[in-house]
Amino acid sequence: MAESPITPRERDFAAWYQDVVLQGDMAEPAEIVKGCMVIKPNGYAVWEILQRELDDRFKATGHQNVYFPLLIPESFLKKEAEHVEGFAPELAVVTIAGGKQLEEPYVIRPTSETIIGHFFAKWIQSWRDLPVLMNQWANVVRWELRTRMFLRTTEFLWQEGHTAHSTHEEAVEEVLRILDVYAEVAEDIMAMPVIKGVKSKAEKFAGALRSYSIEGMMQNGLALQAGTSHDLGQNFGKAFDVKFQNKEGQLDYVWQTSWGVSTRLIGGLIMSHSDDKGLVLPPKLAPVKAVVVPIYRKDDEKVKVLEAAHRIAKEIGAKVDEREGQSPGAKFFHWERRGVPVVIELGPRDLASGNAVMKRRDTGTKEIVPQSEIPARFKDVLEAMQKDLFNAAQARLKANTVVANSIGEVEEILREVTAERGGGKFVMAHLKDDAVCDARLKEFKATVRNIPLVDEYDGAGKCIVTGEEVDRRVVIAKSY
Repeated sequence: MAESPITPRERDFAAWYQDVVLQGDMAEPAEIVKGCMVIKPNGYAVWEILQRELDDRFKATGHQNVYFPLLIPESFLKKEAEHVEGFAPELAVVTIAGGKQLEEPYVIRPTSETIIGHFFAKWIQSWRDLPVLMNQWANVVRWELRTRMFLRTTEFLWQEGHTAHSTHEEAVEEVLRILDVYAEVAEDIMAMPVIKGVKSKAEKFAGALRSYSIEGMMQNGLALQAGTSHDLGQNFGKAFDVKFQNKEGQLDYVWQTSWGVSTRLIGGLIMSHSDDKGLVLPPKLAPVKAVVVPIYRKDDEKVKVLEAAHRIAKEIGAKVDEREGQSPGAKFFHWERRGVPVVIELGPRDLASGNAVMKRRDTGTKEIVPQSEIPARFKDVLEAMQKDLFNAAQARLKANTVVANSIGEVEEILREVTAERGGGKFVMAHLKDDAVCDARLKEFKATVRNIPLVDEYDGAGKCIVTGEEVDRRVVIAKSY
């Protein structure tokens, strides 16, 4: 028997992930461009669904889509000191254009707070101009040393929201509203449970007052930051002189937010649900929700089977696999690797009995369904699969979240964890939000993923590094 093209998760999780991406026809490395990837139709179709789900929610909360230039004057990034320091190692810079040396280099967009700050200063004069609620769908470039398709590439696709407000309270309300939107899409659409929380000061976005994130646990126990929402305070307002006249007639700087998710969500999706057979897609994100595979040997069988196959496909919005020269087994294997939630087998015996065989991708279970009942049963199966995938991921998160009461315990739990070997955990421990504590964790390559907004453990306790009192436990893990 030929060896599977997909490396088993238990042998090497990182190799398994790469194989699932390739065999699922999601993407492939763009080897001619360092650290970049080509997103193939199956992968891009998933991104389009995610875009729609997010975009509809943004617009429902009053945001409008815009587009800003890809090239940003280098001086703009230098106006906010913490921001430029945070991004300097990742910048790609254009110095020659049109065959001539540029007077001022351009930075290829790593994020857009600076250029948007420039235009906010032009557009905002009064409290009547606020709030400004904008979002852009774009590509960005961050020069990465170690890349992995979807999770970390030099160029990637994302959305970045940027808003300006007259009060800090209103800005914080916006930050948390978007965090809720991200969590809703992750859990309800991606079937990926997440923890909402505040990033530590050491892990926050460069230039923000506070950053918030949603953190998901992958099947190997490593964390994935799946989305971030930032309270920028007045930092960029002051850097770009974005002033407005408030209701009292006084000049003040705007309070800004920025927030984003990217194509790394697709990486999280793959690592949350897929198995050693290949890609598993939650029904709400599957571009093709069902495929009918017709089975026949003779021409007279072919006509009748295909007629019934197309009728069933039309009733449920499925695709019929009519490819010649492919055995039914090869077709099943093809769609299994691509994560199609349901495959329906239909042959002459099924026509005679008035039935069809319906197979779920996640569990591999088959059931015989009367053809007249397929539309109703198909709907139920998709709903069950969506729910079951979330419940399985949630159970895994719960089973692999542990409590530790000393830094030694944390180190012992996480020391040997790697992306290849797995064995990761979310370790809940009392830890002060202090650079000293973050540095101690980095000694064994762990980080504070976030400080949960909802304390589900035992409340206050003593920091495992400093001994000082803190109000709740934080999430510590190794991550992508």
